[in-house]
Amino acid sequence: MDKKKTVFSWMLYDFGNSAFATVIMAAVLPIFYSNVAAANLDDTVATSYWGYSQSIAVLIVAVLAPFLGAISDFSAAKKKFLRFFAFMGIIASILLAFVGEGDYLFASLLVIIGTIGFSSANIFYDAFLPEIAAEKDIDKISSNGFAFGYIGGGILLAIDILLILKYDMFGIPNSTAASQISFATVGVWWLIFSLPLLKNIKEEKRVRQKRDNSYIKIGYTRVSATFKELRQYKQLLIFLLAFWMYNDGISTIIKMATIYGTEIGLEQNSLIVALLITQFVGIPCTFFFGWLAKKITAKKALTISLYVYVGIVILGYFMTTATHFYLLAICVGFVQGGAQSLSRSIYGRMVPANKHAEFFGFYGISSKFAAIFGPFLFGLVGQLTGSSRLGIISLVIFFIIGIILLRFVNIEKGMADARRNTKPDEKIEIKLH
Repeated sequence: MDKKKTVFSWMLYDFGNSAFATVIMAAVLPIFYSNVAAANLDDTVATSYWGYSQSIAVLIVAVLAPFLGAISDFSAAKKKFLRFFAFMGIIASILLAFVGEGDYLFASLLVIIGTIGFSSANIFYDAFLPEIAAEKDIDKISSNGFAFGYIGGGILLAIDILLILKYDMFGIPNSTAASQISFATVGVWWLIFSLPLLKNIKEEKRVRQKRDNSYIKIGYTRVSATFKELRQYKQLLIFLLAFWMYNDGISTIIKMATIYGTEIGLEQNSLIVALLITQFVGIPCTFFFGWLAKKITAKKALTISLYVYVGIVILGYFMTTATHFYLLAICVGFVQGGAQSLSRSIYGRMVPANKHAEFFGFYGISSKFAAIFGPFLFGLVGQLTGSSRLGIISLVIFFIIGIILLRFVNIEKGMADARRNTKPDEKIEIKLH
């Protein structure tokens, strides 16, 4: 198999499945949920229920992740599991086309199932990266996949925006029907761009690792062992605490921005166009933060991005017009990709060379657990106070604590800890597997 074709097929999957993140998680469904599915509920209650749905979905994924990670490491069936969970997300996306007025429970159930499929499939998708990429190319291919996701998700979002704004041009009766069709397009888009990966990528032929326990026990034993081992890596642990805090704020903004905008009275069209702006501003700005990190260090560049997020939350509290939301969308696009990519690279520097898979698995699982609290706090504060403006301002807490903790991280010392705890014999063991 041509290596370039294999890599391209892998990146096309990100191109396809990112439509779920843009159209369903961030842009169209939150507005549809508020205006249609939860039309019989008070606006603040609808926003709170959307937040709870997101928290439940992330909690289930976080619980499943160690189990799925163990399957990925111990079996030669990554592609089968990727296909299963991808199809779960694809079917849930298509079924969202049948959600009508007042069907908020059905909508919440489908978004939970879809999120489980989307996130779980990504565990197996990520696990293919070391198999398809040479060590010298792995960062580049990983970044290219991320960029393909931005582009693919942005293209379908643009198509669906045109469908919703100009529904009469396509013979569609109203914008509600156009939104329902857009959910189905996500499933079709995701399916089409999954096919090259499912056809062209072959799993490594290797001896199955012996196991004496169930995948569940193996998965949670490994997570527990990694957590205990973190005590040897003080700087890495401080960084993880900082990451858990600010990443929860970031993920909450992504999931709650449009439904919040709907609640305070912004028009659907303005909200969706703003999300499209975020998508395409994010492409060059992610590369910009990579350049900035080389100039002023990754830690300083990441800190700048977090201060911008504090400003975004404050702007969100005072936001009243579409112009404000457009400004907020540009600001989010400016820092979103940079904050996520720099977090991954800083963490990677402080991980021992022989434990990349183990520690990055923990990084992914722990960040999912952390991401439960932001949407829940947003929804709870909004429901208790009757104002989601107070819900969004509560997110400042996550960013401020994250910034304070990040100040105490000494990356150079963390790298030294990683080198000191890397054992040559363990490197050999990793290569054999």
